[in-house]
Amino acid sequence: VQLQASGGGLVQAGGSLRLSCTASGRTSNIYVMGWFRQAPGKEREPVATINWNGGSTFYVDSVKGRFTISRDNAKNTVYLQMNSLKPEDTAVYYCAAKRMFSASYGSWGQGTQVTVSS
Repeated sequence: VQLQASGGGLVQAGGSLRLSCTASGRTSNIYVMGWFRQAPGKEREPVATINWNGGSTFYVDSVKGRFTISRDNAKNTVYLQMNSLKPEDTAVYYCAAKRMFSASYGSWGQGTQVTVSS
């Protein structure tokens, strides 16, 4: 599975951005897709994930109520709507896909920079 992420940019605090990630290749193998982020000097952390078939979601506490993950199976695309952005949301955001019965995310997008100015 190949992943292509887009939608990052520079926004002021309180603003919004929407990230998109489109999958290609053997997309029928996708079980979960997620968004991760890595800020300078910090470890990469999961932000939000979505089950590709059932739609169940997970959010890290710091983004609950502000970010929404969604999917469009027909377009093989997952979105991350980010509202009420804070400077601490500044990071490189990566999308990733995990296959069924896989313990880890095996496919990663190239990363897109999100910068939130105060």
